[in-house]
Amino acid sequence: MKPPLFVQTIFGILGGIGAEHRNLTFMRETADHLFGDDYVWSVLAAGRHQMPFVTAAAVMGGNVRVGLEDSLYLGKGKLARNSGEQVAKIRRILEELSLEVASPGEVRAMLALKGADQVGF
Repeated sequence: MKPPLFVQTIFGILGGIGAEHRNLTFMRETADHLFGDDYVWSVLAAGRHQMPFVTAAAVMGGNVRVGLEDSLYLGKGKLARNSGEQVAKIRRILEELSLEVASPGEVRAMLALKGADQVGF
């Protein structure tokens, strides 16, 4: 594998590491120790932890992932209609904190992805 490595840390999944902030810090410090500057860090959290946890990860310099595959809710007791609603919410939160949000093109470049216009399906 060629650096930068993409490291996706997952929290709050049954049988996995808990969605606690000390675990988030531990995973970030471990990745720093193992990979130095040669990785891109991304975080997701399951269920009710999704929004607050990925917000904390973004403040720590991480990238975030949200979507219905990780949580069905937009907020306490409010079902999300789709993943786009969750993406819009985390975008608003991060922009309010003056954090930069990557464009789809920037993400494709960061992850070395082609884009839908360059695949044969």
